[in-house]
Order: sequence, then C-alpha cells, then structure tokens
Amino acid sequence: QVQLVESGGGLVQPGGSLRLSCTASGGSVGVMEWYRQAPGKQREFVALITTTGTTNYGDSVRGRFTVSSDNGQNRVYLQMNGLKPEDTAVYYCHYGVYWGQGTQVTVSS
Repeated sequence: QVQLVESGGGLVQPGGSLRLSCTASGGSVGVMEWYRQAPGKQREFVALITTTGTTNYGDSVRGRFTVSSDNGQNRVYLQMNGLKPEDTAVYYCHYGVYWGQGTQVTVSS
C-alpha cells in the first residue's frame, strides 16, 4: 500500500512562486504525476516524471512549472513560477491507483 503525502501549498500573489513536495512511502513507485482540481472543475493533468527523468506538462503550465524527483522517485517536487489566479486549485500527487490528500494553492492579491 503506497501512501502519498503532499506539502508546500499556500497563498501566494500573482507572479509568485511555490514549491510543492510529494513524499511516497510503503512501496516503490514509477511514473509520478501531479494533478489539480479547481472548485467546480474537473481534475486536470499538470505534470509527470518518469523513473528515467522524462517529463511532460499540461498546456496551461508548460514553461512555468517544473517537475523533478529524488530518492528514486520517492520524493517528487513541483516548482511553480509565474503563478496566476487561474492556478488556484487543490494539487494532488498521483501514482497508479494511489492519490495523496492534496494541498491547496491559492493565487490572489
């Protein structure tokens, strides 16, 4: 049973930065993904990183967000720069059938 725990969310002004972390425990993991869900909207793909370091991003965040990992994918990061109000959402870490509890990111002046 894999557990995923996100941290690092908070309130930030437009144009600011945040770094989210996801720590995996309870087993080895593979491709790790970040998703987000804003109120009243469907969950949206944000980014992924494979065990070989290949990354991919959703169109709305490409060029602003960077996903990285260490400790054999047991910790994954999402560096978010140039944040916009439309980035406000709960951000989730995902692997296979497992989801974290989410961390709230609010971008507002």
